[in-house]
Amino acid sequence: MNSETSKRALGLTIDQAKMKFSRIVNSRSYTRFNQSQNPDGESSRVEVKLAVDVEEEMDGIEQEHVQRDTYTRSSHSGPRNKWRILVWVGGVLVIFCVGLLIGYSVHRKSEPATCSPGDGVIKHDPEDLPNQEIPPYYPPSLDWSDLVGLMNDKLSSKAIEDKLSKYSQIHRMAGSFADNKLADDIHDIFTQLNMDPWVDEHYVKLQFRNSSSPNKVLFGAVEIGSPKGYLAYSETGRREGRVVYANYGELSDLQNKEYKLNLNGSVVLMRAGKISMAQKVMNAAKMGAVAALIYPDPADYKTLSWDAELYGHVHLGSGDPYTPGFPSFNHTQFPPAKSSGLPGILAQTITANMAKSIFEKMGGEDAPARFKGDFPTYKVGSESDKVTVAVNNNLADTKIHNVFGVIKGYVDPDRYVVIGAQRDSMTLGYAKSAVGTSLLLELARVFTELKKDGFRPKRSVVFASWTAGDFGNVGVTEWLEGYWSSLDRKAFTYISLDGVVTGADSFRASASPLLHTLLQKTLGKVKTPRSSSSLLQNYGRDFSSLLTPMQMDDGAYPFLALSGIPSVSFSFISPSYQQFLDTNMDEKEHLDRITKQKVVELSVLAAQVAGQMALRLIHDHILKLDVTKYSDVIDRHVSDIIKRVDALKNDRVDKIVPLSTKWLNAAKNSYGRAAASLNVDISNTDLNDMEMCRIINNRIMKVEHNFLSPYVSLRDVPFRHIFFGNGWQTSTDLEKYLGDVQENKTSLNIDEVLNKFALLTWTIQGCANDLAGDIWSLDNEI
Repeated sequence: MNSETSKRALGLTIDQAKMKFSRIVNSRSYTRFNQSQNPDGESSRVEVKLAVDVEEEMDGIEQEHVQRDTYTRSSHSGPRNKWRILVWVGGVLVIFCVGLLIGYSVHRKSEPATCSPGDGVIKHDPEDLPNQEIPPYYPPSLDWSDLVGLMNDKLSSKAIEDKLSKYSQIHRMAGSFADNKLADDIHDIFTQLNMDPWVDEHYVKLQFRNSSSPNKVLFGAVEIGSPKGYLAYSETGRREGRVVYANYGELSDLQNKEYKLNLNGSVVLMRAGKISMAQKVMNAAKMGAVAALIYPDPADYKTLSWDAELYGHVHLGSGDPYTPGFPSFNHTQFPPAKSSGLPGILAQTITANMAKSIFEKMGGEDAPARFKGDFPTYKVGSESDKVTVAVNNNLADTKIHNVFGVIKGYVDPDRYVVIGAQRDSMTLGYAKSAVGTSLLLELARVFTELKKDGFRPKRSVVFASWTAGDFGNVGVTEWLEGYWSSLDRKAFTYISLDGVVTGADSFRASASPLLHTLLQKTLGKVKTPRSSSSLLQNYGRDFSSLLTPMQMDDGAYPFLALSGIPSVSFSFISPSYQQFLDTNMDEKEHLDRITKQKVVELSVLAAQVAGQMALRLIHDHILKLDVTKYSDVIDRHVSDIIKRVDALKNDRVDKIVPLSTKWLNAAKNSYGRAAASLNVDISNTDLNDMEMCRIINNRIMKVEHNFLSPYVSLRDVPFRHIFFGNGWQTSTDLEKYLGDVQENKTSLNIDEVLNKFALLTWTIQGCANDLAGDIWSLDNEI
């Protein structure tokens, strides 16, 4: 008999005895007395059975026989009745005690005990009981304050420091032996933690530098250099054109009216910063350039060596650009395709010294003052300034691995928070990926120990190690594309650990509005080690000052804009170290120097922020996602659109009169009422009613996903989010279009505007309808 069987036997014996005693004392049920002669002939034995026992024994027994042995209560005198009652009670007590002793004896014999040396206390580890049955609505055995305190105590500075030392010296190019070895190590760690790990494989196209045939840049016939840095997904080949300097490569720089140069067929020279390299190259391609060169200007990169190489990619999107909108699984075959985010021109990074050599040889007019950095001379370029760019990168089919481990919840195991970190890097990537990977493994260990200590999370936590992040969030995006149809109904939050420590001067965060309240409260609770102040007090009492828009290169962006899953990323930053990212100077020595040896300390704080947010999301009955925060976002965008429409009407723009903002405004108000209605429902809900909690949480979980426009193709417009996405479906695109009409940059196409208005209106209204709940509530509530 195993331990579980003995437990059940003991429980059944006790329950039956309690039931019998209760019925004798309190019930007027019929009873039956069976008298049989003792084999020794000395006395008779009385067996007491209650009516409920009779009912259980009626199977296979004739009704008449039962009735012959059944009697009603006797009408004899009171003393005799009292004597019988005493006999009954005594018999029941004997049965109860015997059953208790037998059950306890069986339980002790069948279940081995583990004792701590010298303490004499028997302990049983829940993890040692594989057949342990936990009630479906098992409440957490730790309250919130105890849980947070325990997590903070378990976070080990020494463990983080050891992991940082281990991963700081490893080159981890995606798909390389080192990257695969690290993936195996992470899988082994998850296995040791009993996290049921699994691996997600993808076959993607990655572009690598050709070591045997290096890329080159020439000014006329003079070779400027053979840079080691490169930009993945550049077109390959050799192109020549007149060189034109275009500052940061923003559209306003390329369309500069101060010097009206034709960029068609040119090689555009741009300095790094302000916008991503992919945006710079795409802007140059739109202007007709044949090649783009990007360099770090000393004015922006003061602490960077003039010979430092830059690495990056030019895909204005995420994922494998040769399977746009589809997962790159081995068994899936598609006709040749390319993402619209590929610029289709040559692109190459060069060092500051190489750029300086080009400027020294350039002619033409002086560049505008706002274009100038720290070089002695900046020219726009002349017709005779010819530059040749040769890019020989190799596009290779590469097998990559994402690694996952899970701690399953006890109430809603099919709902989960995902905590993830990129592990690959084109360079050493100490701050960019080594710190995040170390914290991922440390949090996995801590959460596992919390579970062993009695914490019973209501929902699950998935720990994810991504690869190919330096190529444009390839690993993340391919996983999302592969499981997109189910993730939006199960994954309700993503917490990114990428680049969580890139300095110590300030704190910045990017997040879905649904997570703003949770993030703000968490920052208000996490204390800095050398003072009693919180992170929120230490880095800025105004929470809004800590928020920045989420960029496409952010590892959390595909979750938010592609899959409609609320996501958050954050970082302790120093502007001086930002210059080292995507260079070989992103290493331990430099980060230690800039943070004044506080990398481990800041890593512990980052782990506390991520850990507390995750714990809160899996601990509480109702998800801590604040739907009212989107009311402010919707109001801001709708108000801006209405102002622009009113301005066009005041200017009497042709065909603008039929355009009404009434229904867009009504959709905005509907969402506000639906959000308020949800809060009322939450306040009126019994939190012990798990089914009702699940219904409410389902309404909350759908909000972000419902802001993905259902009217555009996932393949053509992967980032479909109407507020944080990229494409014509966004509210920002409509605002910009109306602004361009007002500034006479384009003419009004009323049909296009009406179409955008209708689709934007119904995306917001549809989200409000779903948030409000059941369809019979919609008419009255919103």
